[in-house]
Order: sequence, then structure tokens, then C-alpha cells
Amino acid sequence: MKKNLAVALALVTATLVAPLSRAADAAADVTDMQALQSAVKADKRAYVASTLKLTDAEAKKFWPIYDLYQKSLNLADRRRTRAIVEVVGTDRPMTDPYARSLATELIATDEAEIKARRTLQNRLMRALPPRKAARYLQLESKIRAVEAYEIAQALPLVK
Repeated sequence: MKKNLAVALALVTATLVAPLSRAADAAADVTDMQALQSAVKADKRAYVASTLKLTDAEAKKFWPIYDLYQKSLNLADRRRTRAIVEVVGTDRPMTDPYARSLATELIATDEAEIKARRTLQNRLMRALPPRKAARYLQLESKIRAVEAYEIAQALPLVK
């Protein structure tokens, strides 16, 4: 119990101290979600590269894995977008069968993303030092959270 409390206090302290160090290394700071969003929109690949600081050997292994993962995400995103466009872009009444179909499709896109993330993790852990692999997984998770927030803002609740 004391160990858990110590870990929680350390996390809170780190959270409070993080804003003080932002000016020191803006490229490596991924706690400012608006800055992250702007950097990713400008050039996600460049932002990832500047955050990970890969060696040439690591980069040679990493970028093909990254590209394959981004391709998988794009497929899931297109599928999710089609479902969202049907809700937002049509005047179709929301019947119970239609709502069930929509919910099933949205869960399926989440599952496709999770499957792609698991594959990514397995490949990264073999290709990179574990800390760099974990750092990229965290970074990608934050990027996806920002994107999910944008989608949530735009998508009205089913009536």
C-alpha cells in the first residue's frame, strides 16, 4: 500500500513539475496535448522522428513497422468515418436495427485498431530497445487520444 502511495505521489509530482520544463525541450514534451495536436497535423512523421531520436540502425527497423501500422490505422479510420458520416450526414431515422448496426460497426473499428496496436507492439519490442518502443507506443496512444477527442466533439449522440 505504501509503495502504491509513493508511486502515486511521484506521478503527481511529475505532473506538476512538467510544465516548468516545457521550454527546455518542446519536441520531446508530449504532455501539452494542443502542442501535440499541432505538431502531428503539421508533420506526424517528423514529430515522431524528433521525439524518438532513433539511431540509423533503429530507424531502418522502425520506419517500415511505423508505415505498416499507419496503413492499418488508416483502414480502421476510413471504416469509422463511413459509419460516422452515415449518422451525421444523412437524414435517415435512427431505428433500433440501424442503431445496433452502427454500434457494432464502431466497436469493430475499435477492435481493428487494438489488433493493429498489438501487432505494432510485438514488432517494436523485437526491433527497438524496449524503452524506445514503449516511448513510441505512448506517443502513438496520445496522438490517437487527441484524434478520438476530435471525433467525439464532432459526433452527436444518437437520438
